[in-house]
Amino acid sequence: MRSVSTTSAGILAAAASLLLAPGRASADPDALDPTRLPPQVIYNYGENETPRSAAMGGALRALGNGTSAIYLNPSAMVETRVYHLGAQVQGTPETGRQIYGATVVDSVTGKLAGSISVMAGLMDPDGLKRSLIDVRVAIAYPISERLFLGIGGRYAKINQSPENVGFPNDKVAGGLVDTSTSPPSRYGIVNAVTFDAGLTVKVADSIYVAAVGQNLTYPNNGLLPTTVGGGIGLGTDTLSIEADGLADLTSWGKPKARVGVGGEYLVADHVPIRLGYRFDQGAKIHTLSSGVGYIGSEFSVEGSVKRTLSSPGATTLLLSFEYFFEASGLIRSPSTDLD
Repeated sequence: MRSVSTTSAGILAAAASLLLAPGRASADPDALDPTRLPPQVIYNYGENETPRSAAMGGALRALGNGTSAIYLNPSAMVETRVYHLGAQVQGTPETGRQIYGATVVDSVTGKLAGSISVMAGLMDPDGLKRSLIDVRVAIAYPISERLFLGIGGRYAKINQSPENVGFPNDKVAGGLVDTSTSPPSRYGIVNAVTFDAGLTVKVADSIYVAAVGQNLTYPNNGLLPTTVGGGIGLGTDTLSIEADGLADLTSWGKPKARVGVGGEYLVADHVPIRLGYRFDQGAKIHTLSSGVGYIGSEFSVEGSVKRTLSSPGATTLLLSFEYFFEASGLIRSPSTDLD
């Protein structure tokens, strides 16, 4: 087991070193320099990812069971029966974006599956110095053996530091400054509650089709964009292939598409190898991704790296550890088979 984990970590480190590019892109999203990264890419459209979903180009709305479901499609939680507790970290060195969090998903103890996620971190620490708190709760229910429904609530708050922003602390330009904190901070530029809804249809034993809408209260800002779309996936015990398409209704002033495809192959029943690709019509950027990990009977360690094919570019690294609570023998599953 130790040799497999060491090999997986080595592969991930090698991939990261190959994809990392020199230089540092500006983290200021308000700059008009066309050679800088678009703010939508810097903020990753307000999305959080798991190493699995990132490695597959974000194409996991139909097959994204487990901890990935709460971020992509809550209805996918009931595709498999799991009780996973996970810790995650993701970072983009060029922009200083770093996000940390934990997720719990339970589709074992009842037909109604549930998941909770808490993520927090920094965006633009060398620019606008924004901090993020993202809390999600989701439930899913199998209407039948072929039809799954899910809904998820989300609370997002993004604060902006008044330091080094260039705005004076007067009543006009500094009106968002919260002097009750130490040091002073700006009031949340995003402080919203919204929700996602998803539908998954198992059209055949190995074929899943999903439809999902995210941030459906239409917050109408680029940090919390409303998207609609879905995906179709082929999933077996060892091979998963999926293609997803989304329409982003907010980030670019008019609908723009994001399309992703990804594949996953399980080697020796324990080592997933993943590859993915995404095209972002709004930013006009192509992204390649890859990932590897170790999945045991009681835990998993997974990592991935994705790189925008642009100049300047951005490299995002993701790592997660999950414990499989259903393997502990401390819980009892219902007699009804959810799969």
